[in-house]
Amino acid sequence: MNLYIRYFDEETLVYSVEEALDFLASLGDVEVNDSIRLELERFMSSTAMFPKHIKVSQRSFFIVIKTTAATMEEFKAKGASQNKTEKAAQKEALANYSLPQPGWYAAKITFKRVIVAAETQKCHYVDTPFVCKVKAESVQECYDKVLAHLRSRQDIDPRSQYPSIKSQNFEFDFLGE
Repeated sequence: MNLYIRYFDEETLVYSVEEALDFLASLGDVEVNDSIRLELERFMSSTAMFPKHIKVSQRSFFIVIKTTAATMEEFKAKGASQNKTEKAAQKEALANYSLPQPGWYAAKITFKRVIVAAETQKCHYVDTPFVCKVKAESVQECYDKVLAHLRSRQDIDPRSQYPSIKSQNFEFDFLGE
């Protein structure tokens, strides 16, 4: 497994943690220390495939991505083709949300619920899952009904925030008619 590293406009593809540390040290802004070394080693040896952000200073990070690409060109080509495929799949899925498919849906939405602390009267947001079954004509109608229900409840602050239908915080399963 290789590592793609990006720090602002500087980027490289390396084949080991040592090469990654050499690249970071060459930047001047990054002080390579034991904590950065350990994070890179743990990331390299883990099974995780998601990008990792590693803190350099109070407000700056560098990003590390595992890849099987052997060259920077191959890495960028894979990313571009993968993005096109994902965007096409998203457009197709969005078009399907409004297609009629009457029946029951199992819906799950995780929204940011406003909670007011009684002693300080300050607000904070808490991720709150809500699960229900909805009879609807389409996925869009299912989503709209769930939101309408949550917004009409007296126990939910109107300042709460809800995810879009495209978000990973809205899930549904068609259960049938």
